[in-house]
Amino acid sequence: MKNIFLINGGKVFGSSKAQLNSTLHETAKKTLLSLGNEVRECEIDKGYVPSEQVENFLWADAVIWQMPAWWMGEPWIVKKYIDEVFTEGGGRFLTSDGRHRVDPAHGYGTGGLLKDKSYMFSVTWNAPIEAFTEKGEFFEEQGVDGVYFHLHKAMQFVGMKGLPTYICNDVIKNPKIDDFISGYEAHLKKAFG
Repeated sequence: MKNIFLINGGKVFGSSKAQLNSTLHETAKKTLLSLGNEVRECEIDKGYVPSEQVENFLWADAVIWQMPAWWMGEPWIVKKYIDEVFTEGGGRFLTSDGRHRVDPAHGYGTGGLLKDKSYMFSVTWNAPIEAFTEKGEFFEEQGVDGVYFHLHKAMQFVGMKGLPTYICNDVIKNPKIDDFISGYEAHLKKAFG
């Protein structure tokens, strides 16, 4: 049994009703509970208390970030949440940036205290998977994790280790909701079953 903290970064905004991200968040909750895990959750857009979120991170063995892609990255509410919660976590999430006065040019990013924890991204994109993986396409073969490099580094800065990312593609132009859900269930069972 693991303690898993689910963070829903979906937001109702413009034409988005945040329904797919809510559906995937609920899919994760149901699947993980059926596997015997303990679950806590936060829906960022409904509000949160940073100090309570710090306690959820400290409680968790794994954190799952559910979010849509907006303009090639996470919505601003996810970045704001990270800024507020990780700052509140201060000395509980990290000791320093990891460098030592003896050699201040090396060791940056090694001061994280959450080394016994992992994280996973579950993201929704209207872009087809080929945009991430094929030569000559928009993301220049960087893959989804290359697009989220900055966010991976934010999690690793506090010591967490990454689990494989789950991505739903073509969510507006060619939505296959049943496939997204069954694929996510299988992804979660592989990671936490």
